[in-house]
Amino acid sequence: MSFSFERISTDDSGARLGKMLTPHGSVNTPAFLPVGTQGTVKSLTPEELGELGVEILLANTYHLYLRPGHELIARLGGLHRFMHWDGPILTDSGGFQVFSLAKLRKLSDEGVTFQSHLDGSKHLLTPEKAIEIQEALGSDIMMCLDECTPYPATREECRRSLELTLDWARRCKERHRSQGGALFGIVQGGMFEDLRAEAVEALTRLDFQGYALGGLSVGEPKDLMLRMAAHTLPRLPEALPRYVMGVGHPLDLIELVSLGADFFDCVIPTRNARNGQLFVETGTLNICNAAHRDDDAPVDSACSCYTCRHYSRAYLRHLFMARELLAYRLNTIHNIHFFMTLMRRMREAIQQRGLARFKESFCSRWVRIEGKERLQKSRFVSMVPKN
Repeated sequence: MSFSFERISTDDSGARLGKMLTPHGSVNTPAFLPVGTQGTVKSLTPEELGELGVEILLANTYHLYLRPGHELIARLGGLHRFMHWDGPILTDSGGFQVFSLAKLRKLSDEGVTFQSHLDGSKHLLTPEKAIEIQEALGSDIMMCLDECTPYPATREECRRSLELTLDWARRCKERHRSQGGALFGIVQGGMFEDLRAEAVEALTRLDFQGYALGGLSVGEPKDLMLRMAAHTLPRLPEALPRYVMGVGHPLDLIELVSLGADFFDCVIPTRNARNGQLFVETGTLNICNAAHRDDDAPVDSACSCYTCRHYSRAYLRHLFMARELLAYRLNTIHNIHFFMTLMRRMREAIQQRGLARFKESFCSRWVRIEGKERLQKSRFVSMVPKN
């Protein structure tokens, strides 16, 4: 099966209901992709992810290239077989990790030379190499190598970064084999509307199979992030999927779906679970709080996940404070279930042309702490895996 996208219906708000078809199955959109950085969503099995309603995962090109190596994975039958996941896999290009994790890096027109954060070994990642790695992994959706423009950045810095990203996109397209997975272009341009529009115009001329918004949720104010998305998303081809990279707060997901985004990825549900923060209908619950020490209630009485059906807040707090591995598993099950349920409810609302009502109802119940969301830190957070 080749890659295709069907736009089934739209909502008055601009939200889209759709379906992506890939060589490893279909994905209902709007969708959320849990992050399986190193070929695994931390603490869960592929079977558990499927039971939670996950249809597609994200895996990380940078990490899998460095360890265990894309050539080894290819020899063992590709990433799907290697990690025992039958559904679709999207891989990023590795560019963001190079710029955020590598010990030393040097950017050039050819690509980026970097030292591994694992052992200090030197590597050159070019657009051609990024495609080679992703094709060896057997990705269903591959991303072009891009430079993720930091925030803040001057207009001149954003201009140089965009020109490099567009040149790399052209080279990725030339290297991409038609029998491989679908290739998406990435819209950069910083926080400048005209540069974002220029990026869309240039990328759509290259005729990718889908388009992503990069360089958002990188430290800019929330209203600025939404303004860039509102400016850019309607300019992308209506008949192709629209992917917003690295955004995952529930309120942001609802806003961006309303603007016409189709799918997202983020570490928020899994990383926050390992930090003891659980998502509920009214906001977030920090399981390490002393108030939960003798609380026999589930995390969320309205939730039907395995964790909420079988375990109390008191038990989950005990596990977390004792640093038991089961705490991370049960918390992650709950958070992924919450996100999958949220996406399903949004799809149902779009189908009924009622996303605006759903958005108003959901946001009105969300509790803000001191006017903003914040993760309560504990002395155990530093002991939790970061990826």
